[in-house]
Amino acid sequence: MIMQNKRLYPAKTAQMRTDRRSFLQLGGLGLLGAGVAGVSDAAEPPSWSEAGGGFSNYGQPADTEQRTIRWISANPAVPGEGVSWTPLHELEGTITPNGLHFERHHNGVPSIDPDEWSLLVNASGERSLRYSLADLHRYPLQSRILFIECGGNSNTLWKPQPVQAAAGHLHGLVSGCEWTGVALSVLLQEAGISTQDKWLIADAMDASGVTVSLPIAKCLDDVLVALYQNGEALRPENGYPARLVVPGWEGIVNVKWLRSLSLSDVPLMSRFDTVSYTDLQKDGIAERMTFEMGVKSIITSPSVGQQLTTTGDYEVRGLAWSGAGRIQTVELSADGGRNWVPAHLQEPVLDRALTRFRLPWHWDGRAQVLMSRATDTAGARQPSRDELISAKGGNVYYHYNGICAWAVDVDGDISHVYA
Repeated sequence: MIMQNKRLYPAKTAQMRTDRRSFLQLGGLGLLGAGVAGVSDAAEPPSWSEAGGGFSNYGQPADTEQRTIRWISANPAVPGEGVSWTPLHELEGTITPNGLHFERHHNGVPSIDPDEWSLLVNASGERSLRYSLADLHRYPLQSRILFIECGGNSNTLWKPQPVQAAAGHLHGLVSGCEWTGVALSVLLQEAGISTQDKWLIADAMDASGVTVSLPIAKCLDDVLVALYQNGEALRPENGYPARLVVPGWEGIVNVKWLRSLSLSDVPLMSRFDTVSYTDLQKDGIAERMTFEMGVKSIITSPSVGQQLTTTGDYEVRGLAWSGAGRIQTVELSADGGRNWVPAHLQEPVLDRALTRFRLPWHWDGRAQVLMSRATDTAGARQPSRDELISAKGGNVYYHYNGICAWAVDVDGDISHVYA
């Protein structure tokens, strides 16, 4: 992607004037709006005298935009096992289109007949309830904008050498959507909960037998049995006809293709509870059931795969999120982390949702290192890579939330570095 962003930042509003003063006070960082980046004269737009194309039953991207796709990494030894990444570096805003939501499948996408499907809820004793899809649609629905992030997102940054890949290919196992469904607490209370019930065992219909354990307190708090994603029925790869959406918690517990929900006094300790998504700490003890995703941010533009074609003004853009609450602040550095300035957070800033940040940046042609770090409303600040490795050791595979750095060289080329 060639960057030719020659956007102006005119001081036409009081807010912009205030912002520009703050940039100018920090001019030593290169984080300011300091002139025009070579805007060319406007050309007369083309016109058409004939009628355009007709209607379609389901809209598709423009032909020129169909290169924006999910990149896939599949395991040839296991049918349907692998991932596909959301191209974060090619998207804007905070809502991920359904067709670009990341995928993580352990044994492929099951084909489920919605007329034959039902959700079994096993309560204490011998009581159980079964809900058809039509039954669930009769319940009050609620919508929430939330991110879902795979526990393995960004795990290549644990490697000793930085991998040269686009932002979405390093960090794209996270997506943000509006999810609509039935509050799980409603179904559990209808089935009946005893004082001995401390855990919920959620079982999926895919061939890999995904089964996970969730604390009952979380299930009664804010978990959804989701039926819709961004206003339309769930797509097959994202859990059709029903899935769990567990706000702020790692992707594996957001179980797709739900089969059953069972109350229990103890966790099941399935392989997805105990082996997968487990991190070996530096003291030799394995950390299981991490659940809550840490505070995190990434710069999506400029980033690897893009190039600055001229000196001048650009906009540094990115995303931040936290499993513990809202994003409080995002800070940017253009000098490898020695100095930091606050970025602008795009409203609305929502609880456990992707937050877009932006800041004008003047590139003067010198080599620089761009970094972002986020702080959430729980007070946690995104750690550096060194801080993360110091705390957890070198044998960890999942749950990477360290700061990512992009180096811009004098030719405008961008690379992934550890800084």
